[in-house]
Amino acid sequence: MSWMRALRPSLFSPSSTGRRCRQADEGRRGLANVGAAPLPAKNGERASPRRLLAVVFVLFSSPAFAADATVSQAIDGFVRPAYAAFATAAAATGKDTQALCATPSPTSLAAARRSFKSLVGTWSEVEVVRFGPVTEENRLEKILFWPDRKSIGLKQVQAALADDDASAADPGTLKDKSVAMQGLGALEFVLFGAGSDDLGHPGDPYRCAYGQAIAANVEGMADAIRDAWQAEDGIASSWSNPGPDNALYRNDDEALTELFNVFVHGLEMTRDVRLNGFLGEVADDDRPKQAIFWRSGATVVSLQGNLDGMRKLFDASGLAAKLPADTAWIAQSIAFEFNTADRMLAGATGPVADVLADPQRGGLPAVQLITSHLSELFGTNLAGALGLTAGFSSLDGD
Repeated sequence: MSWMRALRPSLFSPSSTGRRCRQADEGRRGLANVGAAPLPAKNGERASPRRLLAVVFVLFSSPAFAADATVSQAIDGFVRPAYAAFATAAAATGKDTQALCATPSPTSLAAARRSFKSLVGTWSEVEVVRFGPVTEENRLEKILFWPDRKSIGLKQVQAALADDDASAADPGTLKDKSVAMQGLGALEFVLFGAGSDDLGHPGDPYRCAYGQAIAANVEGMADAIRDAWQAEDGIASSWSNPGPDNALYRNDDEALTELFNVFVHGLEMTRDVRLNGFLGEVADDDRPKQAIFWRSGATVVSLQGNLDGMRKLFDASGLAAKLPADTAWIAQSIAFEFNTADRMLAGATGPVADVLADPQRGGLPAVQLITSHLSELFGTNLAGALGLTAGFSSLDGD
């Protein structure tokens, strides 16, 4: 790939790379794993999707600008509005699920299902912000327990439905149960899984009550996270005001590292966990039932939300305006890649199995490649242009 040639060979020295990474791991908070990109193929063969080049992002030098204004813009321009939107969507899903339970009908079931897909979209935008209040009380896992590789969560949800577990249908006791039973994955199965069509007719009050409890639980967590970000003396203040007396962010480096982590970890998650979880090297290797939200047909909604969230955060932060004039192309390239991915995903509608059945597989392989390009643009080009130094190490997952 052309972007691979842009990496300086000296950075791949095993001894120097390993030393820098160990030093960073032992003594600095400014370390984050940049989204992995495919290693060059061996002997002309396509590289295994598990063979990855991991970019280690380390702040070795002070950035060329202060963190406070950039972080404040990110918070006010994206983080707070995105969590507020998630809370609003969660409330709408709770309302429509309650209406479904009160008056079961095909119409009320369709409304609840639409609300769920909208909730997935708003959550997917903000789930890339994987620090702060969302990590407290296991909220991140409670909202979305995924991947569920051994179907542990699915079995727990199915067991609750089979046994009419009263404690799962009560929001007060559900919140103390397994994280896999109380979030979007569980609600998806209730609304879209086997037997869910019966919700459109009277006769299955327990299933609906359990779904209503899940929706109420998610709404409560969404409200708590939104309120925590709005608090004047909370995480927003700590992140935007780094200093020696700040318990979370001691300097600009650490505050800006947190911001960059959203991009690099978000891209890694979207590509290596979400896309690679079901997208094979060739069409015959695709596994649509391994895709996130495949039952509800919201797989692409989720992927698009992840990328939209990072694009909106990049725009809100004003990082592009911090670039020297001769590196303005970096921001332009980032915008181009995000817009291209958005255009492709916008055309990949319907259940993921149908998307993959298309000869072009809905453009998902191209989106996969775009996320690798974005990882390099953020982790190497943007970081370097803004006075941050990136080191590299090779990790082989085989």
